[in-house]
Amino acid sequence: MRAIKLFRAAVAATALFCALPGAQARQVTDLAGRVVTVPDHPKRVLLGEGRFVFAMALLDRKDPVARVVGWQGELKQQDPYSWTQLVKRYPKAADVPLIGKTSEASVSPEKIVSLQPDVAVFSLSGHGPGRNNPMIAALQAAGIPIVFIDFRQHPVENTVPSMRILGQALDRQAEADAYIAFYEDHLARVRKIVDPVPQAQRPRVFVEMLAGVWPACCHTTGNGSFGDLLETAGGVNVAAPVLPGAIGDVSLEFLLDAKPDVYIATGSRSEPGRPGLLVGPGAAAAVSADSLSTLLGRDGIRDLDAVKQHRAYGIWHAFYNSPYNVVAIEAMTKWLYPERAAALDPQASLDALYHQFLDVDNAGTYWTAPAATPAR
Repeated sequence: MRAIKLFRAAVAATALFCALPGAQARQVTDLAGRVVTVPDHPKRVLLGEGRFVFAMALLDRKDPVARVVGWQGELKQQDPYSWTQLVKRYPKAADVPLIGKTSEASVSPEKIVSLQPDVAVFSLSGHGPGRNNPMIAALQAAGIPIVFIDFRQHPVENTVPSMRILGQALDRQAEADAYIAFYEDHLARVRKIVDPVPQAQRPRVFVEMLAGVWPACCHTTGNGSFGDLLETAGGVNVAAPVLPGAIGDVSLEFLLDAKPDVYIATGSRSEPGRPGLLVGPGAAAAVSADSLSTLLGRDGIRDLDAVKQHRAYGIWHAFYNSPYNVVAIEAMTKWLYPERAAALDPQASLDALYHQFLDVDNAGTYWTAPAATPAR
């Protein structure tokens, strides 16, 4: 039944495109190495992850949801601060059709086809259809151009090419190039600070991903994801040797034995009956700091030397899947090298990003120290 529906939709979509007078197209090579033919001026864009709206905001500054005809539903559930900011500024975001909930398995290919996108933007892996998902071939057979990008798996390596691909595929090359220049300039500032530091002298760091959200410690990052951001900031990820993938779990005993010099929690929400790091767009500084203090008081975590030495911090989880990740890199560099990075000002960088590229205010708290320790 699903195959029949897709085939019928394919015929309709192909006929519609062919009937358009003067329809033009261009070719784009995506991050999966695929050469994809897309319309010259796409007006209907489908996002395989709701969080891709962060990238759309860099390209369609006046209204990042104007061309979005559908997206995955993870943003509202997993990053309520961002969702609230988005809907407040662009109310019609609340009416964008969902192609699924929060997992790749929840995505409906029939829904995608019914939305008749000019182009679909998917992540190599994540909350939406990944490059190896069987539905990709069916969607392509239905006449839907699909381009793959990545801000999640290897964010430092792939942010610039992903923005370049989006600029080409969505007819926004100038906007993409402007942000790429900003990104590369700020990344170069960090590298100038970090690169001279010998590996043996770099601080050992543990990142607890979505701290407190899970029933037990410790969900973390390995090789890729937030681990890439941390390593670029000059930290040694203590979990990387035991986690070959981008994310995974280690025991509290592992963490205590690892004795990290610095502890970093990520977060964007809490779950009923459990603490969480409350940071992100619109988050009040005092609330963010208090939420981190609560997390640091958990059994085992409070015994870490990093916590006792006031080298424990919290940061917005969504940086790991966003082209804004360079600001998180700056913030972590400042924590890891307070003297070497004294001139680095991540808040000024965040302000500049919003002022130059976005049409929303940056009110909120994107990183924090615990309430008992003044944030640097």
